[in-house]
Formats: sequence, structure tokens, C-alpha cells
Amino acid sequence: MKDSTRSLAGRRTFVGAAFAGLGFTGLSARAPKPQVGATPMREFGKTGVKLTVVGQGGARLALLRTKEAARPHVRHAYELGLNYFDCAHSYWEGHSEEVYGDVLSDVRKQVFITTKSSKRTRVEAERELHASLKSLKTDYVDLWQMHGIQDQKDVDQIFAPGGAIAAFEAAKKAGKCRFFGFTGHHDPNAHLSMLKAYDKWDSILMPLHAADPAYLSFEKITLPAARERGIGVQAMKVFGNAFLLRVLNAEECLRYALSLPIHCATVGCSTIGQLDDDVRFAQSFQPYSAAEMEDLRKRAVTAGPGGLQGPALEYWKIGGVWK
Repeated sequence: MKDSTRSLAGRRTFVGAAFAGLGFTGLSARAPKPQVGATPMREFGKTGVKLTVVGQGGARLALLRTKEAARPHVRHAYELGLNYFDCAHSYWEGHSEEVYGDVLSDVRKQVFITTKSSKRTRVEAERELHASLKSLKTDYVDLWQMHGIQDQKDVDQIFAPGGAIAAFEAAKKAGKCRFFGFTGHHDPNAHLSMLKAYDKWDSILMPLHAADPAYLSFEKITLPAARERGIGVQAMKVFGNAFLLRVLNAEECLRYALSLPIHCATVGCSTIGQLDDDVRFAQSFQPYSAAEMEDLRKRAVTAGPGGLQGPALEYWKIGGVWK
């Protein structure tokens, strides 16, 4: 299911202020600016690369409406010292990649750019990578990912003759991507199937947040297997697509994710204030205790519409329904 990005942006600001007392806009006006270059870094799995623990998500750039508005936002992320920039070819009909290309091409060696392809055949995936590289104004991406793995059908298509895995292996061999992995938010068991089907993944991207353990949990099912492999682990949906801001504040959400055994989190900032807040939270990060994590999980499951949990909250998982 595709998000309504405009409504999500409104929820991230309004819901946080109304329900948690920590709306991004008001907080940013009062809080000190984050320190440039002070964001903690973690080694990204076995890659040997160190990434800032938070990075700019490319999907929410669409909320800025124009590339002219998005460019200074991305530049601000870089100037704060972030080196992790998440993207996908499908984001904003390709414009997110174009903004990254416009802004980051002159600092290419200082940043780690990811993009994704939802194509499942070699021919289609290679065609999409070519388009991505053109938009990004680079001859390689740092991390290329198989986007949106949902079920066993996806896994079977990727590893069938002529499947996308051949495109990813060829791209890495040719230097068009340094590393490759996969993403998804629908079913943690589909991620397990991907891990079992192939032993050379460099990374994985999955939803990890305080409500996740209550329903089809990536934290319980997929994260341990990824950690056992030693691959780079990226978190997404750390605010539960803003639903969690009904009961938790933004810092609690991000701090929960960073307290898990992950390497980095992509955050969907669409204003300078949101970006500054997230970076400041990362810079002051202290891990939660086990008891504090459990308390956040209990509070988080009341965050869905009408105080519901499970599929009514995490509509992106199996059985989920947008409400």
C-alpha cells in the first residue's frame, strides 16, 4: 500500500504536538541547533564503512513539492555532517534521485548514497539502475537494494533464471554498486526467506519501532537472523509513520530504534526543523535499559487509530488496513 505522503507529513508535526507535547516545529524554535559533525557513527555491518546513525530519507522529499525547495534541505543534511542518504528510483517519480544528484555530486566521495529497485528481473533491474545513476549524476551507488520484498513470490522471481539477483551481482562486479541488499515492510518471514536464499547480502532495511514487537515483529523474527549474518542493518518507520507520536515523543521513538542492535536509521525529514531535531536527538543518544524498552513497547501499542494495535496501527504489514 502506498502512503499518502502529504497526510503523513501533517501527522508527523501535528500528531506529535497534540498527543506527545513535542511537535517538531515548536521544539526546533526553542532548542539549540545540532552540532555540525557531531552525529555518532557506527560501522555498517561487514562493509568497513562508517555511517552516521541517522540519515536523510528520500521518500519524504516529495513533501517539499519542488526540487528548488528540496535541494537546500538535502544540502543542510550534508552540512550537518550526515553521510547517509537513502533513496529509491520510485520516490517522487524519480525526482528524489535528481535532487540528490544536483546537491551531492560535488561531494560524492564524502557521502554514502543508497537507492533501490522494485524490479524482479535482470533486464528491468539493470534498466532501472542505469536510470538511477543518470539521475544521481554518478557512475556508482554505495548501496543498491531490492525494494519492497513482500512475499515468497518476490523471492522466487528474484532467484529464478533471469531474475534480479543476476543484475545485482553483475552491478557489484562492474563497480556500479559497492554493496547490495534488500528492503521490505510487509512480512518479516519474507525477509527470512531472502536471508535463507542467499548468503552474500551486505545489508537489510526493515521497520523497527516500539510497536513492532506486538505484531508480526521484524525485531523478533528478522533482526536476530540479520545480526547473526553480520550484515548492515538499517531501520525505517521509527516513528511508525507518525502514529507513534500519539503516545511517544519523537526523541523516544528515535532513541528506541537506536537502542536496538542496528547500524543506522533512515528518517523521513521534510522540514529543516525535523532534520535538526532528529540530528540533535542522535547526538545526545544514550541507550535505553531493557526495562525502559519494555515500557515504551507497552505505551506504543495504544498508538493506532482509536487506540488499536497490530494491523490497525501497522497498516503496511500483512492484514493491515489504512484507517
